[in-house]
Amino acid sequence: MSAKAIVVTGVKKSFASGKGALPVVDDVSFSVEQSGPSPKGIVISQYGSVFPWLTVQQNLMFGLNGDGHGDKAALADHYAAMVGLKGFEASYPHELSGGMLKRAELARAFVVKPDILYMDEPFSALDALTNLRMRNELLRILDEERHTVLLITHDVEEAIYMADRIMVLSPRPATIQATFEVDLPRPRKLSGPEAQALREAILKELGL
Repeated sequence: MSAKAIVVTGVKKSFASGKGALPVVDDVSFSVEQSGPSPKGIVISQYGSVFPWLTVQQNLMFGLNGDGHGDKAALADHYAAMVGLKGFEASYPHELSGGMLKRAELARAFVVKPDILYMDEPFSALDALTNLRMRNELLRILDEERHTVLLITHDVEEAIYMADRIMVLSPRPATIQATFEVDLPRPRKLSGPEAQALREAILKELGL
């Protein structure tokens, strides 16, 4: 039996309130298959995390600690080019568009070669077209460099387009209400009958 990349067992969480404890998560358990034997993990959220006082190249070099990375500037530039930021290595965040900022954030995550990416609504602040482009960009990079990704999203179509497995959480206190394996070839056509059937099943679980 192979080792797991992520194992979550019996997670519970509640917050104190004036009316007593407010439970928000109740007994959530799941596991994700291994992508590589390392505890390294990077978080990408909807709010962004690039440093405004550093250039794109400097942001990408920030996490390259130690001496085992070779030419750090060249490595940073390689990943900048991988996400479509070639020519913007010396630019500061305020000189980039929202989509370019998200590309910089992806590049900064990938440059340290994480085994696990934790992504919390990573593209929700982008316009619809840029959102779709970034989904495709992420899938392209993941096809080149294998990483385990845990994606949190409220967008059912995004989940179907991106994921290999979808876990639907119940209303508070949250439990894993249903799990769907997404066995659809990529690139996925969301208009296809299989994707639409999956969408309807997920929406039914969500009470829609």
